[in-house]
Amino acid sequence: MVYVCIAEGFEEIEALTPVDVLRRAGCRVRTVGITGKTVKGSHGVPVVCDQEGTEAFPEDLEMLVLPGGMPGTRHLEESEVVQHWLDEAVKRDRWVAAICAAPSILGHRGLLQGREATAFPGFEQDLKGAHLSSKSVAVDGRFVTAKGMGVALEFSLCLAGLIQGQEKAQQVKEAIQCAR
Repeated sequence: MVYVCIAEGFEEIEALTPVDVLRRAGCRVRTVGITGKTVKGSHGVPVVCDQEGTEAFPEDLEMLVLPGGMPGTRHLEESEVVQHWLDEAVKRDRWVAAICAAPSILGHRGLLQGREATAFPGFEQDLKGAHLSSKSVAVDGRFVTAKGMGVALEFSLCLAGLIQGQEKAQQVKEAIQCAR
């Protein structure tokens, strides 16, 4: 199961594009409202999440996705649930994906030390110890980082490929008429 953590002030496209693309690829995906069941994005779009965040780590977690946006990223970082889930995901060798400002959460935790990573311009200093990448989407070990909203589709197709295989990701890409 892929869990997409959503907090008040999240970037709508960075959260919902992975949900859509991963479901099209056949992944089981749940949205998790960290700040409540209904969460409003940075542009005022309310999203009713599949579940609210809880302290219990989901045993079926394959991938944890952290969308960016402000102040959504700060709310995610301040969440004990998100911090606990990150600890467990790393300990259990699960995928962790973050886009835009959200890679800063991983950087502040030292999780990107020695890894290739990227983030929204201006957040590079928060990627403590990372090898800064010029790529739109960087994958290193079990960590996936991406620059921002403009690469949300590329990020999402990358995640689909990691979970369901490149052939399935390519099928989704063709089905949605992705030109790149």
